[in-house]
Amino acid sequence: MHLLSKSSITTTPFLLLIFFFYFSSISFASYSETCSGIVPFHQRADTISITDFGGVGDGKTLNTKAFRAAIYRIQHLKRRGGTLLYVPPGVFLTESFNLTSHMTLYLAAGAVIKATQRLWNWPLITPLPSYGRGRELPGGRYISFIHGDGVRDVIITGENGTIDGQGDVWWNMWRQRTLQFTRPNLVEFLNSRNIIISNVIFKNSPFWNIHPVYCSNIVIRYVTILAPRDSPNTDGIDPDSSSNVCIEDSYISTGDDLVAVKSGWDEYGISYGRPSYGITIRRLTGSSPFAGIAIGSETSGGVQNVLAEHINLFDMGVGIHIKTNIGRGGFIKNITVSNVYIENARQGIKIAGDVGDHPDENFNPNALPVVKGITIKNVWGMKVLQAGLIHGLRNSPFTELCFYDINLHGETGISARSSPPWKCSDVFGFSHQVSPYPCSQLSSQGSGSCTNYS
Repeated sequence: MHLLSKSSITTTPFLLLIFFFYFSSISFASYSETCSGIVPFHQRADTISITDFGGVGDGKTLNTKAFRAAIYRIQHLKRRGGTLLYVPPGVFLTESFNLTSHMTLYLAAGAVIKATQRLWNWPLITPLPSYGRGRELPGGRYISFIHGDGVRDVIITGENGTIDGQGDVWWNMWRQRTLQFTRPNLVEFLNSRNIIISNVIFKNSPFWNIHPVYCSNIVIRYVTILAPRDSPNTDGIDPDSSSNVCIEDSYISTGDDLVAVKSGWDEYGISYGRPSYGITIRRLTGSSPFAGIAIGSETSGGVQNVLAEHINLFDMGVGIHIKTNIGRGGFIKNITVSNVYIENARQGIKIAGDVGDHPDENFNPNALPVVKGITIKNVWGMKVLQAGLIHGLRNSPFTELCFYDINLHGETGISARSSPPWKCSDVFGFSHQVSPYPCSQLSSQGSGSCTNYS
């Protein structure tokens, strides 16, 4: 078994073509740079197969007992160095299951772990304390398809096997307004650390795809995440009140934000007070009707020290979106986004203080977010309808915004734009070599002014 292979990042020719184009355009130095060393990769001395526990990969047999029995064995026998659970080629239908510490879930080439669409037995869990309720509806929430709570040293990897959430039944319930509780994520780690997710295809999540929340030391690398463009709320990767997160070398095409950094929702997030920080997003390619790189809008615990670089975005709603609202409180600061290519987007850059809903009527309208120290540089866009929309808050203006070396071109040239290329209010910052020419609030300065915030 060859783990963490760059050559096995995906199996479909279309995605291989995208990655070839993308990686060939990046210098060797930038390609070799990695944050993945924050979590050591452990080879397991002990290996078991799901078939040892009665698993049947015929796409019909329900394998819930097999997965739970295998993981029970890992949890209670506690082999030195941990255990690898091997999933061979085949389609293994199952209900949700929980992972345990010191294990590797390994999907062979051709292996599919597929979520059942029999929903009447799907477990409910309590809402996250930083959200106060389910994200979609009051009350609890359905547990994620693959779940880890309070675990450490867990690896999900393989030879580009697939984890399929079969989310269409959930999406239809959302469209028909028949949901009783918030939909399940595809994979969620809660209160966990030292997690690696690599070389796996995630598809058709009911809700968010990969959600590390209250976690530290997370590496997500060489993954492919797929969902239809019209699938609701199928965010790719959402680090949430988490620290030291490394996201690299991945392709995401979903119905919502590709990566969205979060940290809690209004008064509940303010009270819980756990920020997201130390997050790196590097060499990401993707497509979405919403945002490519997003911060928010749930940022009540604070978000800081985020680096996103070498990003290729196609057919986007918004390329780079930093979003918050009154009642959120918290802060968004020290964010750097660089070396971004955007093709065919409604907006290139959006930073706004009027985005997102509230959990209830108890939010404090005087809890205003602080947004400062945002650097966006080396961005090239083609077929971008509007270059930038930046709306701060009157009583909490966005400050220390630094834009430089940005070129965002419209469909047939700048002169063809039907509206101003930039719209700004309640913001203060600097710009250097930005085209089309930015709004006056980003008063042009020499490059030295920008480097203060880079």
